[in-house]
Amino acid sequence: MSNNDSFIDEVNDEVRRDRLYGMLRRYGWIAILVIVLIVGGAAFSEWRKAQARTEAEALGDAMLNALKLDDSAARAAAFSKIEAGQPSARAVLNFLTASEEFEAGDAADATAHLQEIANNNDVPLIYRQIASFKMLGQGAATMSVEDRRAGYEALAQPGVALRLLASEQLAMIDIETGDTDAAIARLKTILDDSEVTPDLQQRALQVIVALGGEPDLGANGANGN
Repeated sequence: MSNNDSFIDEVNDEVRRDRLYGMLRRYGWIAILVIVLIVGGAAFSEWRKAQARTEAEALGDAMLNALKLDDSAARAAAFSKIEAGQPSARAVLNFLTASEEFEAGDAADATAHLQEIANNNDVPLIYRQIASFKMLGQGAATMSVEDRRAGYEALAQPGVALRLLASEQLAMIDIETGDTDAAIARLKTILDDSEVTPDLQQRALQVIVALGGEPDLGANGANGN
């Protein structure tokens, strides 16, 4: 019985080995493919990271070289020749270009670069809002009061990061149109806001006093916020 049991075990082992070898011959390529994909994916990921790092360094170097030039027109021309693949990087480049173009007196091209940012849904929302805010400021001499007011009101809505700065500009428009009471009321609202910054608070206080108003230093003013 012992010999028979040993023989049966040997036969079973041989059958299992045959089945294993058969499965390896039939499906082994799947395991090899998985290994290749894992190794290849890791290598591609590292290559992409290295490429992105190289592109970012090249973009940074090009921007720094442009900033070293002597005048705004030359810097704007240098910025306009720089290529940026990523939408966010392109937006930053457009901000720099627009700033130099405006300083050089080329308001039309500056506005065009800011408009490109404002219209690009691939960049963060705050970038688009900043671009819109800067366009309104740069267009003060050419845009109508109504258009500027509408633009700032859109940025002064709850939840917009620039809402207090936009409210400040709306107060300036109130002053421009002779409505000092509305300006003072708007500036006092800014003072009462828990998110007001020290710089903005100081500016609002100064304008209220200059307009003959009495600033209401509530909790924010008492705390020096």
